[in-house]
Amino acid sequence: MHVGLIFGTRPEIIKFSALIRLCSTHSNLSFFLLHTGQHYSYELDKIFFDELNLPNPDYNLHIGSAPHGEQTGKMLIGIEQILLKENPDVVLVLGDPNSALAGALAAAKLHIPVCHIEAGRRSHNRSMPEELNRLMIDQIADHLFTPNEWTRQNLLKEGISDDRIIVSGDPIVDVVASSKDTAAVCSDILQRLSLEPEQYFLLTLHRPENADIPNKLQTILNTLDIISAKYAYPVIFPCHPRTKKVLAMHKLILKNIQITEPLGYMDFLQLETHASVILTDSGSMQEEACILHVPCVTLREDTERSETVQIGANILAGTRPECIMDAVESMLHADKIWQNPFGEPGVSERIIRDVLYIITKIA
Repeated sequence: MHVGLIFGTRPEIIKFSALIRLCSTHSNLSFFLLHTGQHYSYELDKIFFDELNLPNPDYNLHIGSAPHGEQTGKMLIGIEQILLKENPDVVLVLGDPNSALAGALAAAKLHIPVCHIEAGRRSHNRSMPEELNRLMIDQIADHLFTPNEWTRQNLLKEGISDDRIIVSGDPIVDVVASSKDTAAVCSDILQRLSLEPEQYFLLTLHRPENADIPNKLQTILNTLDIISAKYAYPVIFPCHPRTKKVLAMHKLILKNIQITEPLGYMDFLQLETHASVILTDSGSMQEEACILHVPCVTLREDTERSETVQIGANILAGTRPECIMDAVESMLHADKIWQNPFGEPGVSERIIRDVLYIITKIA
């Protein structure tokens, strides 16, 4: 049994980590790791292999940044060549980056069965490239591993046959469960930044609709300055390279916001765990905040993690100052008793078990 895992971004590496380690324990399973190089800096890539004790990828295409069409096209060329060489029984892709779309499309055209992990997420906003990727991957994939009933229903509404859908949970549950205690021991990020638990806000911003519009970005930062001053809590902002570039180019002003370089997973998980409120435009952070029972405010008008909003773990604030301030006020008083909607630990084991069964059926 031979499996290919294709990825290219920080969230994919993190979420695949438990699956990769499990693959290593199966004597009757061989696998290869294909990294497209969509994320390529040490801070957004290699550090996660080191911290999560993962083997180096067998292949790295070193694609790097490029417009969507060019980036996806280069990935297709490289992935196809490797799939022809490796001839896997199935290919696993995860989430919605261009790496996942290119991996699914290349495999499908070679008649290699595709398993899409984290299938069925929908923001219903087709202006987002990730939403288009989700829609296409779920149509291409043979087997759709969904986090929960919400995502299963999204697929059924689109006419996807129920026999292609497996409600598996989300593998991020396993990663958080296995890493939280390690982070508490090995990370001293709170001490380094002179922070007290639940007395700071944690911020991330990287989506183009926020980070690439200077006036909008400055408005968000001004609002968070006001919030920081009101509650006397600092705002900790591990800054994505694209956002940092805009800040520098347009000389945007930050007062009570403390910028750091991108952080490794253990430092970042420790910051998430002890934040009073997380403010973000990241889908993965909405999940992790929910699992950690940390209130989240999403700086977007829509989300593909709608279940986090429905259970009270997250508020869609958008980017209007008054809405952000109201959302923070509300989430500071959240009861934090919601039930994690992404499954119990053991998700990765269940996925591997089902993948092995799929291979035996097609053999």
